[in-house]
Amino acid sequence: MATKQLGIIGIFVPTFFGSYYGTILKETDAQLRAVRRHLVVATGCGEASPREQAIEAVRFLIGRDCDGVVVISHNLYDDDLRMLHAMHPRMAFLNRSFDQLPEASFCADHFHGGEIAARTLIEHGHRDLAVIGGPSTSSDNAARLHGFFEELARHGIERKTVPHIVSDFSPEGGYLAAGALIERKHRFTGLFCANDTMAMSAQSRLQQAGLRVPEDVSVIGYDDDYSAAYMAPALTSVHIPTAELTRNAVRWLINQCYGTQWSIERTLPVSVTMRDSVARAKRQTR
Repeated sequence: MATKQLGIIGIFVPTFFGSYYGTILKETDAQLRAVRRHLVVATGCGEASPREQAIEAVRFLIGRDCDGVVVISHNLYDDDLRMLHAMHPRMAFLNRSFDQLPEASFCADHFHGGEIAARTLIEHGHRDLAVIGGPSTSSDNAARLHGFFEELARHGIERKTVPHIVSDFSPEGGYLAAGALIERKHRFTGLFCANDTMAMSAQSRLQQAGLRVPEDVSVIGYDDDYSAAYMAPALTSVHIPTAELTRNAVRWLINQCYGTQWSIERTLPVSVTMRDSVARAKRQTR
């Protein structure tokens, strides 16, 4: 690691696709420009596994003598984070809880996010439910699903009775998963999708199959992507304060690298943004 500072912060994102990462990159750049510093971005590419791509990309940023590095990846193991942090201690982890480095970790309460997603559907009379989840390697996906199913259990709905399709957070994944649910012919009136990208394409697939949203199926997404408001119908979603989390993670890293004294906020609430894709169930289900 270079002793001379270059005024550059690096960030790794798994992909440039989607407004979720666009929000993170925009906020990171804004915070750095406020202190006359600059941003270098790396992403995964090639034939290696997503985990190997992430490690290679973060090592690339370290090798370019970035003053600090922001890491966003659900494919990295805790051992990987320890190894990378040992190589470059001025590192922040965004959307990832890492108990061994709590000061460097900035993550929303995804367990509670899952809880309130389930609660929203139940409060609207939905008990025949289905889930399109993200990758099994994603710790934040696991947390939101854990919260979702825990809330269902409190209302007497067993996890084994809820169809759950594992997907990949992509538009294609949401579309195909919704198709798979339809083909199962297992009736559901409420659908929880683990991110808005999948929820939007799932909603389209439902409508193509002749299922009206929300008259036949209510859909709730996750992240509260800015484009959720412009769907037809507009997507109800769990609001994750992505810009605020990014702002605080980057300011914390700026403090570590450049000796500034930004105040850092770590407890940022999650909530549900009600729009048009969730309505009361036509009748009381099981």
